[in-house]
Amino acid sequence: MIVSALLTSVGINLALCILFFTLYSVLRKQHGNIEVYAPRLVAEGKARRSGSEFNIEDLLPSPGWVRRAWEPSEDDILASSGLDAVVFMRIFTFSLKVFTVAGVIGVFVLVPVNFLGGQLKEIDFSDIPSKSLDFFSISNVKDGSNRLWVHFSAAYLITGVVCYLLYNEFKYISLKRLAHYSASKPQPHQFTILVRGIPTHDGSNISDAVENFFLEYHPSTYLSHVVVLRTDKLRGLIADGDNLYRRLTHLKSRPHSSESSRQGAFLGFFRPNGDLARQYSKKLEALEANLRIEQSDISSRRVEVPAAFVCFKSRYGAATALHIQQSVNPTQWVTEQAPEPQDIYWPFFSTSFMQRWVSKLVVIVASIILTIIFLLPVGLVQGLTNLEQLETMFPFLKGVLEISVVSQVITGYLPSLILQLCLSVVPPIMKLFSTMQGYISLSEIVKSACNKMLLFTIWNGFFANVLVGSISSQLQIFSDPKNIPTKLAVLVPAQASFFIAYVVTSWTSLSSGLTCLFALIGNFIRRHCLKCLDDEFHPPSIPYHSEIPRILLFGLLGLTYFILAPLILPFILVFLCIGYIIYRNQLLNVYMPKYETGGRFWPIVHNSTIFSLILMQAVAFGIFGLKKLPLASSLILPLPALTLLFNDYCRKRFLPIFHAFPAETLIKRDRIDQNDPTFNEFLDGVANAYRDPALMPINRSLNRHERNSPLLSHADA
Repeated sequence: MIVSALLTSVGINLALCILFFTLYSVLRKQHGNIEVYAPRLVAEGKARRSGSEFNIEDLLPSPGWVRRAWEPSEDDILASSGLDAVVFMRIFTFSLKVFTVAGVIGVFVLVPVNFLGGQLKEIDFSDIPSKSLDFFSISNVKDGSNRLWVHFSAAYLITGVVCYLLYNEFKYISLKRLAHYSASKPQPHQFTILVRGIPTHDGSNISDAVENFFLEYHPSTYLSHVVVLRTDKLRGLIADGDNLYRRLTHLKSRPHSSESSRQGAFLGFFRPNGDLARQYSKKLEALEANLRIEQSDISSRRVEVPAAFVCFKSRYGAATALHIQQSVNPTQWVTEQAPEPQDIYWPFFSTSFMQRWVSKLVVIVASIILTIIFLLPVGLVQGLTNLEQLETMFPFLKGVLEISVVSQVITGYLPSLILQLCLSVVPPIMKLFSTMQGYISLSEIVKSACNKMLLFTIWNGFFANVLVGSISSQLQIFSDPKNIPTKLAVLVPAQASFFIAYVVTSWTSLSSGLTCLFALIGNFIRRHCLKCLDDEFHPPSIPYHSEIPRILLFGLLGLTYFILAPLILPFILVFLCIGYIIYRNQLLNVYMPKYETGGRFWPIVHNSTIFSLILMQAVAFGIFGLKKLPLASSLILPLPALTLLFNDYCRKRFLPIFHAFPAETLIKRDRIDQNDPTFNEFLDGVANAYRDPALMPINRSLNRHERNSPLLSHADA
């Protein structure tokens, strides 16, 4: 790619960013769009869904929302969105610190050194727009040049800076996690564990087995338990009821005149709203009656799953039972931390062990197939970056491709845009795969999807683009593992131009999320075409499984190309600055937390950063060898070893805090609770918090005053 093509891409994306920011500042002021741009405020009662009088200022763009997004402190975000949101924003601040330092070194030191290296040809400052971006990369430095020692020093310096910042960040978030736990009010999941693999003997039921076991081996701390029942049939009925209720609500919200109400149906296809409403209401009443009968039947027959939520009188008692093997047979009485009640993914419990095992196998196969299929758009993207290859494959495009503006758009903008669009469809698929694997909580599903998406992004977003240029290159790199650094040193720099354009295109992708285009269109159709107002309003939660891997990919690109093509660094900094403002705004106005993991996404960030450092060092080892500077190549070898030692220290020092809280913290909190007069009342309600929602009374029919009390009576498990 030449400089003018990059400038074309920068110009297009910068203009689109300004356009999206302007549109957002106008659209968010329109009162009919408040459910799209401030759904959290609506749900919290801080904003009204009904509009007010028209104001001409509502049509004028203003940057006030940027200031409001900037003002809240970290404590404000912690109070409103939880520790997970704080950790998410710390990813941005950590990355900004890293790439500010890297950008200063790269732009003011490495770029001049590269440009003055003289490997390609003589310098002509008057013709910079037509020069290749390779002039600003390490490729332009002559083989064996002493200038390469600048890159060597930069590799050591950035490794030290990243490790220092990473250590401080891990320490800060660890302390924040402990402080957040210590300051929190008693929560049911802090006193509860999930027990699976419960054995039964002599025809006794699971509930009796759980009570007898824990009264015998944990008599002083055991409180109560709730056995999980098989409720998959109930969930089907509830889903049908929800759909019918939404249709009925939609029908009732549609305006209809008295004249249309008097008209009969035409050939049985169109009926007055009143007739349909009465029909839906009767169906809903019948379905609810059937649901209550099924709830009563399941409760009386006790269709139990060999799993139970066991509650304890103290946090320390729950932690002791959690971390000690309960039985001589390790496959029985298996314990794990109970999630928050609202975080539980209940359909998991209605799935048998064999179904879960088959699902995991299916997920592995499906992931491999998805990875292979994704090579097709990667191949298309790489084909668009090579105009000569395009002219050979499509000779009829030769005349069009010779137009300067067209060629610059195709090579500088279109490939990265296609890759962005293709990657955007992957996160929902990965979340579906994680759902099929049998995790017991929504947060674990999202964490699993985040890990899958990160691996997919690194492989298909980075390595596939690096290797797809030549099949022989792919085979050679894996045929001789000893030469992997050398092969990467050849292949990775060759894709520097593509990834710079990819980062620039991401500005548009990120800023377009502000407009919430699909939600805006859906809201318009629902309000103006269907004349429907949804009584049940649920703000979205932040999709960590898609956003965290996207940020970490840019961290990988920035560190990998730090010494190879430092021109990428200022564009990454722009992306991080845009993302910092946008996500703060979305956390305050759009996203509402549905669960709290206590910052357990941070180890994913730490591991990804360590991997990025190792990759950067491996490529540096290979590039110094190719550049005929063997001494620098040898002296770079201690870096990976030191980085891995640092990683091992951090994992031993901080990672245990993300798996379990120390006894010191638990006992302190338990002693504080003992002096709380309302604590006994809290303990009485712990078990009820883990009742299956499918067994709770549901009454959505319109004749609520005629409804009898639910048939289901919750017996203590």
